[in-house]
Amino acid sequence: MALAACCMVCCRRMSTAGPAEKRPTMWKSIRKLAKITGLVVLGGCVFITYEVAALNKRVTLDTQATLQEKLKSYIYLNTTPFEEKETFGITYKIRKELHRAVRRFLETSAKVLHRPLDEHLISLDMDTHEYALWLLLKKSKAKDKETRLQAVQELAESSHWHDYQYRTVAQACDQRTAIGLARSKDVDLRFFLPPSQLPKVDDDFSIEDRLRQLLDSLPQSEVDQCVQYFTSLALRESSQSLAAQRGGLWCFGGNGLPYAQSLSSVPSEKVESFCLQALVQHSKVPSHCEAIVANGGLQLLQRVYQLRSDSQKIQRNIVRIIGNMALCENLHTAIVQSGWISVLAELTKSPHNIQASHAARALANLDRDVLHEKYHDGVYILHPHYRTSQPIKADVLFIHGLLGAAFKTWRQQDSDQTQNGNDASEKEDYTECWPKTWLAEDCPNLRVLSVEYDTHLSDWRAKCPIENQRKSMAYRSRELLNAIKAAGVGDKPLVWVAHSMGGLLVKKMLQDASKDPSLQTLINNTKGIIFYSVPHHGTLMAEYSVNVRYLLFPSIEVKELSKDSPALQELNESFLSMAKKMEFKVLSFAETLPTTIGPMMKMHVVPVLSADLAFGDLIQVEVDHLNICKPENKDSLLYKHSLQFIVDALTDVLSN
Repeated sequence: MALAACCMVCCRRMSTAGPAEKRPTMWKSIRKLAKITGLVVLGGCVFITYEVAALNKRVTLDTQATLQEKLKSYIYLNTTPFEEKETFGITYKIRKELHRAVRRFLETSAKVLHRPLDEHLISLDMDTHEYALWLLLKKSKAKDKETRLQAVQELAESSHWHDYQYRTVAQACDQRTAIGLARSKDVDLRFFLPPSQLPKVDDDFSIEDRLRQLLDSLPQSEVDQCVQYFTSLALRESSQSLAAQRGGLWCFGGNGLPYAQSLSSVPSEKVESFCLQALVQHSKVPSHCEAIVANGGLQLLQRVYQLRSDSQKIQRNIVRIIGNMALCENLHTAIVQSGWISVLAELTKSPHNIQASHAARALANLDRDVLHEKYHDGVYILHPHYRTSQPIKADVLFIHGLLGAAFKTWRQQDSDQTQNGNDASEKEDYTECWPKTWLAEDCPNLRVLSVEYDTHLSDWRAKCPIENQRKSMAYRSRELLNAIKAAGVGDKPLVWVAHSMGGLLVKKMLQDASKDPSLQTLINNTKGIIFYSVPHHGTLMAEYSVNVRYLLFPSIEVKELSKDSPALQELNESFLSMAKKMEFKVLSFAETLPTTIGPMMKMHVVPVLSADLAFGDLIQVEVDHLNICKPENKDSLLYKHSLQFIVDALTDVLSN
């Protein structure tokens, strides 16, 4: 307005001006106007700058409260002062600030112009150990999958960084990168944030009560009778234990007597095991997994895991639950935020094969950036436990027999039963699972899997109402086919390895798969089968169990192994027809020594005639039924023939 007024005054003076002799006065007025205009513009700029600075100061947020909240869950770096020799003076600092300003300007320009920023400019004027770390972190979040995987691999292989740099990665990496690092071999555990500190609890805090409350909160819908049975059993045992500890259970009958007689930590651990077994069953139902998370189950399991560090069984069941929950991709974020990645990464380094395999299964179910296979409960990865750059060309699937397990069935022959059992060097080389160590070392391009299912010789034990149905070979065949299909078994060339009743299960699974169009690839990709003392024509032990059935109450699986059973004959004829048509390679091992059953009895569990399939090769070995699948060492006949058969069956694949 002042400028407009001055212009009007000047115009009036010019319009009323007289003769030419007054022109110098006009130029004098113009100069005066220019000075006033400059002063006004300058003052306006100063005023606007002041107002912007004041406004910026007023709207600056105090982030101390936010930082305090983050400190509860994250590790923050401790600032370390530079030594005198590491300071470079004011010139160095000014140069650093100028370069930072230039980088910010270039980054802003790149965003405005929608042009990629040269990565060299990001690392300009930075120390090597600084920009390499941040460059890898940036690449680990790239849209291109190959770039991401390469960055995670380089991060995992870095072993020359300082402690604060590992902790920087732990805080700055995303969920996908953390899982990838956890599935990297020999990774430094400093890459992972430890579990968040759990809130303090009262002195009267009881794990049993919390587990019982969690079970109480879970729905009983969408579950079969076995899940309901295990839940009610856990709640009943928990209630009895609580009453015993309070001195209110002094009955002499039922389950109350053991708890009343022994008020120690042992009943508590037993009750916790009951509750965890029930949670294992619930964790197989996706909707129940969401309820477990919503009711604080992940944090409770973390607390139980820490408090029961001396119980491998309890910790194993907890990791088993996490592995089942990891099948639900919508729960991955909750699992990661609960601090389970660091726990699983550490557990994969455990010398105990069972613990390490449970952790590897859970991490594999979390790693959706690399794997599309899902490993259901009872399917375990023996090799590879980690991400690998070597292509996996084929699968080898191990299936145990009666009273067997996914790991103990395939251990090395016990040292006290070998001729050189007292040799210290052999004890050091002893393996608890030869497919995981020996086979993985000799054939690194194979994926080695092992499945587990419950079996019983007798019905002398508590069971759920429909467990008899679950024990039948037909039921187990359908259940295992669904599990291995989800794990991708059948997509690549496959060799089956089975012991005892597991061989009959393999034949039944192949028979069922041949009737299912969606499983034709499983039949077509089956290249070979190894049978360790499989009772193709029945076993004498089943005959003995049936004869004393009123004492042993033989289970359904034992009854199905009766000698010359019509069902076994039909299964055998069907398999032989398929094997000849598909040209399966078959290798059978037969035991020649009797097996000790109890203190007073020895018997040939599977005679040579029953182990002879009359198809493929048959090798008789001077061992009993338990050790027919347990080689003495890598130079033993059992292992050499088994390894050579696998290599020959997959020769076309491995040679490429």
